[in-house]
Amino acid sequence: MTFAIVIYAAAMTLANLSVATWGPAVSPINAFVLIGMDLALRDWLHVRLKAWQMFALIVAAGALTYPLNPAAGKIAVASSAAFTAAALVDWATFARLRGSWLFRANGSNVAGAAVDSLIFPTLAFGALMPQIVALQFVAKIAGGSLWAWVLARTAQRVAA
Repeated sequence: MTFAIVIYAAAMTLANLSVATWGPAVSPINAFVLIGMDLALRDWLHVRLKAWQMFALIVAAGALTYPLNPAAGKIAVASSAAFTAAALVDWATFARLRGSWLFRANGSNVAGAAVDSLIFPTLAFGALMPQIVALQFVAKIAGGSLWAWVLARTAQRVAA
């Protein structure tokens, strides 16, 4: 579980570093791979951590994305705010949904992806960018769905 916590906390920093290294063209890949993984992994941790531990992890990881972001100013603030808000919405949604873990994870990932996709470009660039929001939203949901499936399958294999 410690490894999962480290990966969860590092995902946004890795996304920020990859954009700083390779430019904005890597953003769709980040949305699918890193942010999708982050949303699904948060749900996996939800059932393994106490509520106060999950809250502390979300706040700490969100706070860390700011000083570890190579982009300064509005981009770093937007990244930290979007990550934290999306994680909190994902967490609250997951807690309220009923059904299988996979259903709850995918449902909460939709909510988290929507929040992240709206907040980041709006804060970072000072405008609502519908095409960017839509593309990021779809990539995060698709990535989150894939990662949720991988985590569910892994948990089934470990339990067997």
